[in-house]
Order: sequence, then C-alpha cells, then structure tokens
Amino acid sequence: MSMPPLLQNFVRQLWRALLFGLLAVIVLAGLYLAFAYNFAYSRGESVGFVQKLSYKGWVCKTWEGEQMRALATLPAVPEKFTFTVRDAAVVDKINAHLGKRVVLEYAQHRGLPSCLGDTEHFVVDVRPAPEE
Repeated sequence: MSMPPLLQNFVRQLWRALLFGLLAVIVLAGLYLAFAYNFAYSRGESVGFVQKLSYKGWVCKTWEGEQMRALATLPAVPEKFTFTVRDAAVVDKINAHLGKRVVLEYAQHRGLPSCLGDTEHFVVDVRPAPEE
C-alpha cells in the first residue's frame, strides 16, 4: 500500500528541511569555531613564575600550565594564572625559563571547546621579566 501523493510530497519536503537545517547548524558552528580560534577576544601580559607545565588530555593533548603572578607588595595572597600553549617553540621557551620570573604574552579566546585547551588564555610568547 503506497502513500497518497500529497503525503509523499510532505514527507519529502520535511526530510529536505531537516537536512538543510542540520547542514546550516553544522556550517554555522564551524564558522563560529573558526572565528573564535583565529581572532582574540583580548590580549595581555602576565608576570610571574611558571610553576607547572604539563602535556595532558585523553584524546586531545594540550600543554597546560600555571603561573604564580609576581606580587608588588608583600604579604599578599599569590594569584594563580592558568594558561594553554599551542606552539611547541613557546613550550621550549617556557621550559628554558623555569624557576625564573617571566612575562607571558597571551591571547584570550572565549567559547572554544575544551579539546582545544582547558583555559581561554593561550600563551603566544615568553620573555624574561625585567629586573626590578
């Protein structure tokens, strides 16, 4: 037993609409991720001592680190700055300056999935901090 032509037409149009909607959602999500990944929400610098840098993740491996920010006045509660590193050359620079006061230049990327990094702060360069 076959469906009436009007119902067949309706079902065909419904499938097309669902497929088009799904395709539109995938394309828009891809455009959003490409934009959020390539354009920084903000940029800045953080001064302090890198106390941890590790390569972690189950499927998506990323370099994650912690920096204890240098404090201008003591006694004060130290502030922890967590960050992600994408570039292996920057990881090598950080490892070369472990235990020393450094300036981390970072770009903040908001709204990225955790597979691209645990934090929104991505370190793009490292340099020794100037002596006080």
